[in-house]
Amino acid sequence: MKSKKCSRDSNTGLNRRTFLKEVSACSVVAGGVVLGVPTLHGQEEEEKKKPKPPATVETNIDDFMKVPRSPDAIPGPFPGRVVQVKDKRSLVDDKVDAAVVNEMVNRGIPRLLGRDMKESFKLLFKPTDVVGLKVNPVGPPLINTRLELVEAVIRWLVDNGLPRENIVIWDRFKDMLDAAGYTKENFPGVRFEAIQIVDEKRKKGTDHASIENFDRKAFYFAKGIFGKGAPPYHKDDEGYLNQHVFKDEYSYFGKLVTQKLTKIINLPVFKNTGNGISMATKNMGYAVICNSGRLHRPLFFRVCTEVLAAPWVRDKLVLNIIDGLRGQYEGGPGPNAQFVYPNHSLYFATDPFALDMVCHEHLKAKRKEMKVKVDEHPRYTAYLHQAEELGLGIADLKKIEQIMVET
Repeated sequence: MKSKKCSRDSNTGLNRRTFLKEVSACSVVAGGVVLGVPTLHGQEEEEKKKPKPPATVETNIDDFMKVPRSPDAIPGPFPGRVVQVKDKRSLVDDKVDAAVVNEMVNRGIPRLLGRDMKESFKLLFKPTDVVGLKVNPVGPPLINTRLELVEAVIRWLVDNGLPRENIVIWDRFKDMLDAAGYTKENFPGVRFEAIQIVDEKRKKGTDHASIENFDRKAFYFAKGIFGKGAPPYHKDDEGYLNQHVFKDEYSYFGKLVTQKLTKIINLPVFKNTGNGISMATKNMGYAVICNSGRLHRPLFFRVCTEVLAAPWVRDKLVLNIIDGLRGQYEGGPGPNAQFVYPNHSLYFATDPFALDMVCHEHLKAKRKEMKVKVDEHPRYTAYLHQAEELGLGIADLKKIEQIMVET
């Protein structure tokens, strides 16, 4: 082995000022992939003719930033540090070797945190924590978060004193978790939770079946962005009703994130979305809130920064491990076998924005290698630099410490 550095629902009565008061009073201790997400490019002509939202959308990011940060807040104890562990034995003949993946986790965490596995656990967790493992179950078995990685993380937590019942494997939609193999049979003793269902039976004028899953005191506000008639919903209101829980400018956070979890480990996958990436920050930003489909066109990557700035996420997200055993360099964020390749890597960071910047560069290089036309416009990384300006992470590659551990 060698190591080298290389704002409210119309019925709640909550306004933005009230929100700040509620946030200060409520507990911040105890948070994807959206069904039918449009891509950044290639919109239909019909969509192009629709009125465009304002270039600058008002959000409540400033409210989030006024809330004092906890000692565990991102970017964590090692801002700007990204560790890549690469082992070609991890994926051979399209089969993942669970033992090798476990070894990679046991190498990556100590290299990131500068402590052995036991002391690393103590740095980030207490045995009383309720730890959420945010997986990406989209596209199994091709490009989803591998079960072998999740099992290795669970083994680390349990071996160091965290009860299995204090571990929650979660995502936004339960049917996706089931389809990807996140079941009690595969992970006995741990808990499973989904923030939302797609309410296929919802009728106009009735409440969404997931309404009680969301915290009406915790929200992301985007002024003037309602979603109805916006891509991917077109003129069909049924899709909007089934996907969105509330009919307004507010995306509420799941109670799982605001009230139940005390710590979060983020386990995304290595893949693209157009010329951008769908990795650490998008796996969280679009998974912890409802009414997210309306945000793609006007805000898209901004959501990945601003939702993570919310105290219910910012103060709990202590570790990010990107599953790069396979990578997908084109056709994302959904699975596309034509563009999937063996990458044999796991990427570790407490700083999700530094992690995304490094992986953006790695994916961009792969796209160029494969002769895919690359648009290097700064809009694809502007959200990462926004995060650095807010003190949430490091985006300047000159300030990022990249460490490669390769077998």
